[in-house]
Amino acid sequence: MQEMFEAAIKKYASDISLHPKGDMYEIRLTIMGINQLYQVIDFEKGQQIINNLKFRSSMSLSEHRRPQTGAMTIRDGVYSRMASVGDFLGREAVVIRLIYQRASDLNEYFFEEQLNLILSKAQNKGLILFSGPVGSGKTSTMYQIARKMGQRVMTIEDPVEIFEPKFLQLQVNNMAQMDYSSLIKATLRHRFDVLIVGEIRDEETARNTVKAALGGQLVLSTVHALNATGVVNRMLAFGIKNVDLRQTLRLINYQRLIPTTKEGRSKVLFEQLTNEQLESEETTHAKISHDWSERLAECMQEKSITEDTFEKFKEG
Repeated sequence: MQEMFEAAIKKYASDISLHPKGDMYEIRLTIMGINQLYQVIDFEKGQQIINNLKFRSSMSLSEHRRPQTGAMTIRDGVYSRMASVGDFLGREAVVIRLIYQRASDLNEYFFEEQLNLILSKAQNKGLILFSGPVGSGKTSTMYQIARKMGQRVMTIEDPVEIFEPKFLQLQVNNMAQMDYSSLIKATLRHRFDVLIVGEIRDEETARNTVKAALGGQLVLSTVHALNATGVVNRMLAFGIKNVDLRQTLRLINYQRLIPTTKEGRSKVLFEQLTNEQLESEETTHAKISHDWSERLAECMQEKSITEDTFEKFKEG
């Protein structure tokens, strides 16, 4: 099993998956967004590996069908989140997200002015939201902003993805009645410079996140959506009043981690929607903005990305 981890870490894989295929298990690595077959093993060995992973991740060994999540340290500087689910036969599939504690935990960006816009908007406190698929660097971006914007930073995550000893990091624990909403409520009395909420996933979390921003804190959080305007629609669907959203929201950032022409390196590209644009533009369209495709085309012209990469990411 350790050989599997070492192979994944050497290739800087973002995910390892173990899926049953008949009487075998396929182990696959996701590298730069591409799913690659690593190894095929017999079913019994696959079950042994999964049981070992579940034990190390504090998951129930007796549960084989219901979805479970866990976390563990693989080695110094490499952590993981694990999710399992079983089919009707009780055969389990597992996905392991690898989290790398780099020296600085810094994303790289195609356009530094996009990062500078986030820092500028953060000066005014309020709410800054991030979106993008899993593995697009949202947490790293939020941590970078938080390090620059405040001495006292609190994070609420499920689970904590990046260890930062200078931050007060809280981890969601539903069994202990420590969910996102209850933890956000607790932070309102402490007046931190920056509050990071790992994910807005329900109405109550959305309301309490906006409430924290209305109280004068800088709040950074993520919302699942396909583009920047989709974030607005998701927040409205969570029951946030339009007037409250426009009063608190400073900036929306949809981001993707895009592979460059330098082997093994990726950079972040943003689609950004400012509070001024929220006031003046229609925010219900479903497609990504022209600015996104124009900036991506600029990256291709400068040979920072390939034409194939442009085609893959031009719609977001």
